[in-house]
Amino acid sequence: MTVYILIFFSALLISLAGTPLLRRTALAMGFVDEPEPRKIHQSPIPLLGGLAIYLAFIAALFLVRDMAELPGYLGQLLGILGGATACALLGLWDDRYGLNPLIKLLVEALATAMLVWSGIRVEFLHQPVLNLAVTYLWVMGVTNALNFMDNMDGLAGSVASVAAAFFFLLATTSGQYLVASMSAALLGACLGFLRYNFYRATIFMGDAGSLFLGFVLAALGIKLRFENVDIVTWMIPVMVLGLPIFDTVLVTLSRLRRRVPIYQGSTDHLSHRLVALGFTKREAVFALSLAAMTFGLGSLFLLKASILEGYFTGAVVAAACLAALVWLERRWSGPPPDQENRR
Repeated sequence: MTVYILIFFSALLISLAGTPLLRRTALAMGFVDEPEPRKIHQSPIPLLGGLAIYLAFIAALFLVRDMAELPGYLGQLLGILGGATACALLGLWDDRYGLNPLIKLLVEALATAMLVWSGIRVEFLHQPVLNLAVTYLWVMGVTNALNFMDNMDGLAGSVASVAAAFFFLLATTSGQYLVASMSAALLGACLGFLRYNFYRATIFMGDAGSLFLGFVLAALGIKLRFENVDIVTWMIPVMVLGLPIFDTVLVTLSRLRRRVPIYQGSTDHLSHRLVALGFTKREAVFALSLAAMTFGLGSLFLLKASILEGYFTGAVVAAACLAALVWLERRWSGPPPDQENRR
């Protein structure tokens, strides 16, 4: 446990110290999110927060623990870090110059291929082709789900922190050193960044941060292994990441219903709908963080649940999410045209 504590605090301190340095660098380079009529902030906000998370994560892992000494983990470590680095670089380029959504999906698919090459893939189905298809759907879906959730100060970082904390708890109960180490590093890096990202944020993580976080969390969710993996516990990572998955499903179905392109930014996310219902932005982020914790607690229950208990719990959660989706869509009249893409 000592090594995990050291990894966590190393990532936390590096992120705390590195984020303001990168904030000044971004301002000097003009690497900023410029104010526009459709956005809330009134002055340029730096966009290198994601790079601070990335560097803190990498540095903490290799400063504290020689990951190559963990038996059988080097190839998988390279697969995760290679794919995550590709996503971070993709996000940096998109933050600076903008990218076609199809190009982004192509790079994400290549990053997922690095995971598959390293041996990290879904295995609970009995057909290799289905396992491969679900692997790509899961990794690319979760990666973009975290990217979607980066729409309000402190939200994506908070949700990622909660997910990393529960992945850490789940991994330590079964002695999964790689997942536990990476979860501890991710948690520390996110918390250090959040010091500067809560409302009102002085730095944004940008796509570089959200795509990186989503990819790493998706990989850790696959890497987790439990007994009876094909019976109940396949639902555990789905439950941990239930909130960003729900937000993505809500937004996707809503935009399809309104015949709006799925990739088009808009204020139709779960966080925006809570604000429209009367929450302040801080209250909305706090409420969604509690919701993410609730999903996480459900994953801990599934860890020891019987087949009947596990699938009953999954059915109840799915029914509750469906009811919430329908209620939210009926209560919401759509974003004003001048508010699309507002943070």
